Amino acid sequence: MDERERIAMLSRAFATAAPGVLVGIGDDAAVLETPPGARLVWTIDQQVEGVHFRRELVGWRDIGWRSFMAAASDVAAMAAAPWCALSALVLPGDVDDAALEELARGQREAAAVVGAPVVGGNLAGGATLSIATTLLGTSTAPAIERRGARAGDGLWMAGRVGLAAAGLRALERGAGYDARSRVAVAAWRTPRALIDEGRAMAGVAHAAVDVSDGLARDVGHLADASGVGVVLDEAALLADAELVAVAEALGESALELALHGGEDYALVAASDAPIPGFRRIGELRAGAGLALRGAAGERALEPRGYDHFAAVRTGKPPGA
Repeated sequence: MDERERIAMLSRAFATAAPGVLVGIGDDAAVLETPPGARLVWTIDQQVEGVHFRRELVGWRDIGWRSFMAAASDVAAMAAAPWCALSALVLPGDVDDAALEELARGQREAAAVVGAPVVGGNLAGGATLSIATTLLGTSTAPAIERRGARAGDGLWMAGRVGLAAAGLRALERGAGYDARSRVAVAAWRTPRALIDEGRAMAGVAHAAVDVSDGLARDVGHLADASGVGVVLDEAALLADAELVAVAEALGESALELALHGGEDYALVAASDAPIPGFRRIGELRAGAGLALRGAAGERALEPRGYDHFAAVRTGKPPGA
């Protein structure tokens, strides 16, 4: 297909009506009517080949799914409801029509699960495969920011951490279909934004963040924005039996995967009360810094995780 035919195919793939969308995909721009009294929550996330995924490790449908869910998780972290999305694709010449249709299928399926149809975007050729997803959400309450956590708050998490990183390592080693690593491979290939859990934070959480670059790194962002210190509970992080099993099979540290793995899209919130769907993994205290509490006491913890620009400087690929 040429460009015109590909645009027509994408228009058919994403031709879904949605409340408040007056003009959708297929025109020069989408036209939206904001719900009365709603605040708009906007985010954009970009997935780039060689940085976020490698084709030999993931199928086209999953690439589309992952790209959409990464953006949706940002909206979930602010307790907003996804509304609609824009998708911008940069396609190298070796991406054929069948691959593009599967990629669009993954985006469409993720959009349906999240409840935010794709209403427009852009298609271009380029040297590197890239998918940029702009997602709009709405909220009738103030958005939950990274700042706002208080000393004395509990630190609560929805979702799981460490499994996606374990799944990537399993795929890189050719162990993707080992019984113990199957759940981890699925966690990396088809993550799911925690929309309902995010909505449950409204009116309860003082601050929140989604976990995309590693738990320690992202919790560190929340702590820095709020001007507090964090203590994570080692036992709580190692309570995931499947993570412990796959880490053992791979010869990896389950704790390292949980703290520094990333791409799980869990949600972490600061609150002085329990949040439905969340479990306690630590607390916040006066001061600064990050610590890990284990059987032997506390130790300082480096807020380490994935850093795009550090990776560029060191030349290390994702997962290295």
